Amino acid sequence: MKNQNMKKAVRTFVVLLAVFVLACALSSIAFAEDTTAVAAAPDINQGLGLLAAALAMGIAAIGSGIAVGAGAPAAIGALTEDPKSFGKALIFVALGEGIALYGMLVAILIWTKV
Repeated sequence: MKNQNMKKAVRTFVVLLAVFVLACALSSIAFAEDTTAVAAAPDINQGLGLLAAALAMGIAAIGSGIAVGAGAPAAIGALTEDPKSFGKALIFVALGEGIALYGMLVAILIWTKV
């Protein structure tokens, strides 16, 4: 069981690393200079800021999915045993979703500074 969890963690890390490398490699295409119009070249800080906003939102969404994926089944199991525990179960699921909201807030703050 422990070996399977390790393989899953390594696989997830490799996929996230591949997505990051592709995002860095393809960002040059997004900021390619247009030869038909005269435009100022974008600043490297602007591109890194947008990449930081995307990473903040993406990592927060992944963390939120993991938290809700673990908390919601436990909350449903608790509700089947004791229907009075609805409020407590709802709080744990909402805490997991709050992670994504905080990530979105940080991404918006980074984006508006770019």
